[in-house]
Amino acid sequence: MNQLSGKPISFWIESTPTPHFEPLSQNIPVDVAIVGGGIAGLSAAFKLKQAGKTVAVIEARRLASTASGHTTAKITSLHQLIYAQLIAAQGEQKAKMYADSNQAAITQIAAWVEQEQIDCDFQWKSAYTFTESELNLEQITGEVEAAVRLGLPATFVTEVSLPFPIAGAIKFENQAQFHVRKYLLHLANKIAGNGSHVFESTRVKTVERGTPCEVITDQGTILAQDVIVTTNLPILDQGLFFAKAYPKRSYLVAAKINPSQAPDGMFISIDDPYRSIRTTPWGEDLLLFIGGEGHKVGSESHPEDRYQALETYGRERFGIERFDYRWSSQDVKSFDHLPYIGPLTPLDQHIFVATGFSLWGMTHGTLSGMILSDRILGNDNPWASLYDSTRATPFLSQTSLKENLDVGKHWIGDRLKGLNQSSFEDIKPGEGKILTLGGQKVAASRDKTGAVHTVSAVCSHLGCIVNWNSAEKSWDCPCHGARFSGSGQVLNGPAVQPLQTES
Repeated sequence: MNQLSGKPISFWIESTPTPHFEPLSQNIPVDVAIVGGGIAGLSAAFKLKQAGKTVAVIEARRLASTASGHTTAKITSLHQLIYAQLIAAQGEQKAKMYADSNQAAITQIAAWVEQEQIDCDFQWKSAYTFTESELNLEQITGEVEAAVRLGLPATFVTEVSLPFPIAGAIKFENQAQFHVRKYLLHLANKIAGNGSHVFESTRVKTVERGTPCEVITDQGTILAQDVIVTTNLPILDQGLFFAKAYPKRSYLVAAKINPSQAPDGMFISIDDPYRSIRTTPWGEDLLLFIGGEGHKVGSESHPEDRYQALETYGRERFGIERFDYRWSSQDVKSFDHLPYIGPLTPLDQHIFVATGFSLWGMTHGTLSGMILSDRILGNDNPWASLYDSTRATPFLSQTSLKENLDVGKHWIGDRLKGLNQSSFEDIKPGEGKILTLGGQKVAASRDKTGAVHTVSAVCSHLGCIVNWNSAEKSWDCPCHGARFSGSGQVLNGPAVQPLQTES
């Protein structure tokens, strides 16, 4: 295998200054507390602040540093293949609601960029879903027909600006792309002040129902009339969203490309394996993004192979010699392909969630902010019913059965890992293994200095056994997607507690 090139960091994060919002330092009251500092949480907070509410955004790490900081940042209603499927499963009326709501999210982002004069490399672009195989053309033409029926700006094309031939593509005009973190940090700076707050390095442990609700963090308590939880997969388990959706990890590499050789637009394929492609300004040049290689969190022992596949694609298709960045991202997919936006449970009138964005977080996250702010402000929203978080969920669908059976398999079967391994000696720097010490499952890893870290291998969320991620140097839970550093600190929820330290 060739050595991977590029910095192991998101371009969005490296190319923006580190925000400096202080942790919560005392108990405070606000109208609305928002848990999670990504696009959904910041969009909701910005709209509520504009409407006169006092808000507090509470981020466990740094703003826009997890899903929103690792996205491809495409602002589009062209979600690979979705509309023909939605018409068949949900009916044309609901499919049109999905189309209209995502178009409205594009309009909302563009309006904020214009009104706030946000310097975030916002560009109107066409979006394409393409195939290189004649065998897949029927899916492409069927999606075009469905999109046109729903009033979307769709056409069928056979020529695009990619440097290789395609069999056909869906084209949506008047879509957009931007630098997501420049955009979100601008919103955050506008939120803080005049009785509203943005807190970083403040981890929410739980939310207690009441009037007001109590948002209990590791730094203190926030009292709020309403609470919005936007933590990818909710950290609150009462809504059972961990059983109604599943986490996926995907990968991205980025390389400098001459603008004269770069594709113009945003692209995603339907072939196997799929590829996602776009560019972004980078000095006098452009940076080409190539994404794909998705899999369920915790199910891949050698993610380096995923990066390698993307680099190989870039070399073969675009003549790239050296890559500048590589990173991975995590998102949550719902079983019916619709986000969950609304109350935590049917009994909750003041605790809300947004999750299940199914890899299209720029529009779905913005839409979540629109719907939930309307709910709290007492405004009608024309799309709220489609995304109702308490809707009946297809537990007996093929996908839901597969994913939940997979959880059961890991919960039971992974306890057999490491039964005959009890030595640290064969753990090399950068590696991690599950060992059995004193009858307990231990997650042991060795960092690049040679130091060994040992923590419990039992996920602090619901008790599955974690797996070592050799590319990210993390412990990943294959059941519900929680991720932890080598020393056991939480990187991704739904876990809120670190892995227990083993002495």
